Amino acid sequence: MSEAMTQLPDGTSLNVVDVGTGYPVIFQHGLGGDRHQVADSFPEPIACRRVTVECRGHGLSDKAAVERYSIAGFADDIIAAADSLGLQRFIVGGISMGAAIALRLAITRPERIAALMLVRPAWLTEPAPDNMRPFAEAATLLHTHGREGREIFASSPTGIRLATEAPDNLASLLGFFERDDLHALGDLLGAIALDGPGVTEEQVRALSIPALVVGHTHDLVHPWAYARQLAGIIPGARWAEITPKAVDKARYAADLRAVMDAFLRKFAASEETRT
Repeated sequence: MSEAMTQLPDGTSLNVVDVGTGYPVIFQHGLGGDRHQVADSFPEPIACRRVTVECRGHGLSDKAAVERYSIAGFADDIIAAADSLGLQRFIVGGISMGAAIALRLAITRPERIAALMLVRPAWLTEPAPDNMRPFAEAATLLHTHGREGREIFASSPTGIRLATEAPDNLASLLGFFERDDLHALGDLLGAIALDGPGVTEEQVRALSIPALVVGHTHDLVHPWAYARQLAGIIPGARWAEITPKAVDKARYAADLRAVMDAFLRKFAASEETRT
């Protein structure tokens, strides 16, 4: 395993994790996540080369001005990082925001993408979906109340609803108030909550690569219906419903690793047959 900072042409440094050997897979974290989120979700031992680029403002990567935070910008950064590693064609995937980045890359850079994995997508094609509103609310409280915003969010109508219907979502959102540099984090959360992958349903329907879409219930930020809809409109996509994270976190992780491992192994077998 290697972990190193890669400098982009604009001077921004991004932390890149590169582990394993075999066909390359660039797999991305969610909004506010990092390399650890991916490591906890990805199959082990892996039968591929897994690369994770910590997006601007995440993990060990540089922060950026708020106008530089966008799904399109993060996608461009991944291509730059792939170029620096000499990766011409790869599988792309991700969780939540990572799934939106992956979907954008599959559509806008088809010559680079061999297959697609979308785990718990938080976007379809439109920007600022209602399910991302809790992030926007958290961003406002981070700016206006700092750490004290945690209790305000927890007792708000959104917090009360999440506590009942999606406690794992609530735990993640409350965790933001315990981090450092809360104003910068608020910039990041607010910008991405209002963004989208910048693609159309027609473009999604025109995809012609192997695809896996994974979803589960008990999740308001990552609606089951979004995952199911994407699985239905991506031609030939494999659909997998797994144990909700809020119900059994260990079972969720095991299920996710199993479906991704099966997909990656099937892809590898098809590549061997084709070549």
